[in-house]
Amino acid sequence: MTDDTNKHGPEATDEVFDAAPDAAEAAAVAEPDPLELARAESAELRDKYLRLAAEMDNLRRRTERDVKDAKSYSVAGFARDMLAVSDNLRRALDAIPAEAKEAGEAGLNTLIEGVEMTERSMLSALERHGVKKLEPEGQKFDPNFHQAMFEIPNADVPNNTVLQVVQAGYTIGDRVLRPAMVGVSKGGPKVVAGENGDAPTA
Repeated sequence: MTDDTNKHGPEATDEVFDAAPDAAEAAAVAEPDPLELARAESAELRDKYLRLAAEMDNLRRRTERDVKDAKSYSVAGFARDMLAVSDNLRRALDAIPAEAKEAGEAGLNTLIEGVEMTERSMLSALERHGVKKLEPEGQKFDPNFHQAMFEIPNADVPNNTVLQVVQAGYTIGDRVLRPAMVGVSKGGPKVVAGENGDAPTA
């Protein structure tokens, strides 16, 4: 009985000591390195910060663009209405017979000068707010800025050249407020794109 006890006692103690290092290694593997955790957290926070900074920069640019557009184009509707008034002033001036103008009646001349001054003042005020008149006569027809109303046979100028302006067109900023209504040439040489711009060909 005593022999058995002595035999098994030391072996059991060795087994306990052998198992101790294995448990310590398992505990070390189970617990991650605090330094690695801190590095991973730092990288994640840096990524979040960079994304947030990029989003804020984009938001700032969008806001600046929206504010600029609001300043530039907020008067577009009003400007368009004022152009209609300017058109009516021009029609009134054009409706005065040439003979009446040549007669030189004081009252009529004063009225004409007053209407012309009002028209110039209105267009000048619109220009201060970014509204500019298009001057398409002699230029190549551009559907982005011009509206063709009719064709004019003319073999002396390149095809699709603006020869007559029926109603003036205007831009506000880089947008078309109202396209110019024009008459374009027909029957002349076609225009093809060349290395140095458009060049007429027969």
